[in-house]
Amino acid sequence: MSILALLLLALTLPAAGFAIFLWSRIPKKTVLVPLATRFAADLDPEDPLPEYPRPQLRRERWQNLNGRWQFEVTLRRPAQPGALTSANLVPDPVESALSGANRRVTPRERVWYRREFEAPTLSGEERLLLHFGAVDWQTEVWVNDVRVGIHEGGFDPFYFDVTDALTSDGNQKVVVAVWDPTTNGQQSVGKQSLKPRVITYTAVTGIWQTVWLEPVAATRIERVATTTHLDSGIVSVRTRLTNPEAGDQLEVVIREKEHVVARIQTDAVDPTTRIELALPNPRLWSPESPFLYDLDLVLSRGGRELDRVASYFGAREITTARDEDGVWRLFLNGEPVFHLGLLDQGYWPDGLYTAPTDEALAFDIEATKQMGFNTIRKHVKVEPARWYWHADRLGVLVWQDMPSGDGSTEYAKLIRAYLTKTPFEDVNWKIGRPPESAAIYRRELDEMLEALDPFTSIVVWVPFNEAWGQFETDTILEYVAARDPSRLVDGASGWMDTGSGHIRDFHLYRRERKLPPLEQNRPIVYGEFGGLARMVEGHLAVKHNTGWGYKQLDTDEAFEAAYLRLLDLIEDLRARGLAGAIYTQTTDIETEINGLISYDRAVFKIAPETMAPLHRRITGATQRTAPTAPSDS
Repeated sequence: MSILALLLLALTLPAAGFAIFLWSRIPKKTVLVPLATRFAADLDPEDPLPEYPRPQLRRERWQNLNGRWQFEVTLRRPAQPGALTSANLVPDPVESALSGANRRVTPRERVWYRREFEAPTLSGEERLLLHFGAVDWQTEVWVNDVRVGIHEGGFDPFYFDVTDALTSDGNQKVVVAVWDPTTNGQQSVGKQSLKPRVITYTAVTGIWQTVWLEPVAATRIERVATTTHLDSGIVSVRTRLTNPEAGDQLEVVIREKEHVVARIQTDAVDPTTRIELALPNPRLWSPESPFLYDLDLVLSRGGRELDRVASYFGAREITTARDEDGVWRLFLNGEPVFHLGLLDQGYWPDGLYTAPTDEALAFDIEATKQMGFNTIRKHVKVEPARWYWHADRLGVLVWQDMPSGDGSTEYAKLIRAYLTKTPFEDVNWKIGRPPESAAIYRRELDEMLEALDPFTSIVVWVPFNEAWGQFETDTILEYVAARDPSRLVDGASGWMDTGSGHIRDFHLYRRERKLPPLEQNRPIVYGEFGGLARMVEGHLAVKHNTGWGYKQLDTDEAFEAAYLRLLDLIEDLRARGLAGAIYTQTTDIETEINGLISYDRAVFKIAPETMAPLHRRITGATQRTAPTAPSDS
């Protein structure tokens, strides 16, 4: 639409003039200024993120490869460069200030990393695995100039068996090459953009989660996940084994601290083994009491131990049902629970996708609990495994989005909707993806579901957000529900609901007061609402006049009053049938100043002690108890 056309509309339609005014206030280009969190000072460049990266499957022996790697950016097509003359702090993404590189990467370029490591001594048939928590996006790896594999995906963990590439001396060389098309590709990107503005943010390239080595047995435990069935008092332990043989035995032990609750030993011939154990009088997991059982597994052959791993789980069930008034609600462990939470996008001003420290990684969850919320919607991003461990042990309900990609909001239709006051959910958005893009989505969706399945706190999957790359909605939602019947599946979150999924999800900004009609077979929720903006000078990543929000408040008092009015509204809507509400958002991010906390995590815009009692009144929660969690190595 041309400027002249917009002006004509402004003259003829009062609503159009107001919409154009709002649109003009939104920055068209992001110009960032330096900003750091207090956690950055605690980052040890000699040993960044030293914690064991996989809390759901812990072994004693491992070697962290985080730290300074040699680094270079070349054009995409050239072969491996002879010398890498720069340095990058792994696992901070290239574009981040903490990485040391702090430069933008284009789809025409390729990122190279190189370092040496001393291989651990392997005994018998042991193998050495090289793990990557996540790398964005296409990763190719060589060890001692032997190509060991290639992987595509920006959010899932993966590994290569590098045993056969090792040399006899102690020093080994690993080279990693990464290409990332970002918004020029068909893969999942979430909120990343090569031209960040408004609701998209600085792109991330390369290694952004922990890199580590792990010696393992040739026959080993590859995966552990659990499902609890409270009606029968049974917990199902699902495992995946590598190279099992006839006669192998798997022992599973459930412990409450040192007390053994249940123990079973079974044949382990099938690579996928499911074991059911009785769990009498289970201690249930909830946000108020996030109790976690320890889970130990030992794989043996002829009385000889082959592999041993430590894990954990929480006993909980998430369902939908009618309450005593016949209204559909979200139920946890057989009781209705109102999900009141924050939209959490997991961006950091200094590390972008990567939190500076493990304390920082836990901070947003702790702050969410401190403010009295019981839910986090992890918005179009997948976090490191340790984030979900923190969510499990601290006790928060997680709605997990699938990162969106290959298709964004149709801005012409969005503007037209603004101008004509058309609700976004009533717009005829384009729904569809090319076959290759659809195949990438399905593969990356499966990888997310597989990686995050073991975590107790995740109770809702959100495959689509606001028509961004949405396609074959009913088929995808039904697939996710069938693949994981232990969790709920959000109907397309926001605009393009088709009737599928367990939940009807509305995104309402500045229109929260009007409760949509209740549904006959699904709870209704506000998957996004609020978005009040209060700019805190000295704590912004942009100049003051380039930030934006859905409604800007100019004083602390006005911001608090507006927020508390929204809480009163949500409390009223809950009584009328609303089952959950997700406020936008946890923190400010770049130009988007909609957070309850400043982007540098230094300022709560409203005191938590003011918010917490009001939030708990809405959720019906009491003051939480101290969490009980397994030890973390």
